[in-house]
Amino acid sequence: MNAPQSPNHAVASSRFEAPGATACPACGSDRTRSFYRCADVPVHSCLLVDDQQTALDFPRGELDLAFCTGCGFVYNQLFDPSHNAYSSDYEETQGFSPLFREFIKDLAERWVQRYDLAGKKVVEIGCGKGEFLAEMVRAGVASGIGVDPGVHPERIDDDVANRLTWVKGFFPEDFPLIDADAVICRHTLEHIAPVADWMRTVRESIGERTDTVVLFELPDVSRVLEEGAFWDVYYEHCTYFTAGSLARLFRRTGFEIVDQWTAYDDQYLIIEARPATPGAEDAAEGDDENAATGSAADRFAAAHAEMIGRWRTRLQTVAAQGGSSVIWGSGSKGVAFLAALGDDAALVTAAVDINPFKHGKYMAGSGHRIIAPKELTEFQPDLVIAMNSAYLEEIGSDLDALGLRPSLEAV
Repeated sequence: MNAPQSPNHAVASSRFEAPGATACPACGSDRTRSFYRCADVPVHSCLLVDDQQTALDFPRGELDLAFCTGCGFVYNQLFDPSHNAYSSDYEETQGFSPLFREFIKDLAERWVQRYDLAGKKVVEIGCGKGEFLAEMVRAGVASGIGVDPGVHPERIDDDVANRLTWVKGFFPEDFPLIDADAVICRHTLEHIAPVADWMRTVRESIGERTDTVVLFELPDVSRVLEEGAFWDVYYEHCTYFTAGSLARLFRRTGFEIVDQWTAYDDQYLIIEARPATPGAEDAAEGDDENAATGSAADRFAAAHAEMIGRWRTRLQTVAAQGGSSVIWGSGSKGVAFLAALGDDAALVTAAVDINPFKHGKYMAGSGHRIIAPKELTEFQPDLVIAMNSAYLEEIGSDLDALGLRPSLEAV
């Protein structure tokens, strides 16, 4: 069994230690308040665990989510970066989904066209398995550099491999200077505890260039808080952003915003920026969105408990009728879902995943076996719970192809 590995696309390093619990990591304010606590949470979600007992004994941590009334930022005050150990054994990719592949293809084409990146050079911090950088090359960029301790160059298709360079390590230690026409960072910032320090380092690494476009993508916490989406709160995500708190962080750390929007069924925030020129205005503190986020944070614990109760009842009902249930998706959402169910997680028979590298492995914390979709013909489940509503149509098609007609529901 390997040691716990890096979170999804995370490339923070020991240089950036977690800040004190009383100070907001985004703005430094002491105007923070705790609104949700939870203990006994698996510290990683996508690690390939080889046996069930190791999965059951997986290291745990604590959540203490805090809200900054000054800038609207949400973060885990008890996040401990010493739990992180980075290597290529983390299996976080969504790249086996046709829907996801189409999404990143469209996003890459949009960015190449909008920012005139054809024939130019891009750098991706936290490139994961490299799928998105490969799509940027297909969309027209001349070359790309991917930085991530978990990259697998052997998985990159031959049509783009000779135009890509990989740094199997950390930003900034292993890649301190960014000389590129675009800096991309997707689903990494939410894993960084000292976000302001890290973003200032990104700005410093770009140097005097002000024409470099900076393109980030990360989850939107507004939906999580409003819906009580407990499956989207887990240990690796130590920081949580709204559109407003993200924009303020960028302005505060030396960037000017070009555009912001949401994508992927409004689950993701996308921010497009450039290095700010000297004398640019700092971020304004506080707005109506802050008040709305604070109110949602205050309601989150109750909404969270209600949502967990709803799914416990659903699973108990299926079991009482002699049926069986599985979840579809063994990544972070699945780990969080099963952890929150407590003893009722035993009512879930298995976790389904289309990623072949996960098949036969076990989920951290709950110990559920990860199976290929084709194995469902043996289980004949009565209920399939999709861990992401965006994949409902795709999952439905896969079930139809297997000749299965269970109830398919999304968290």
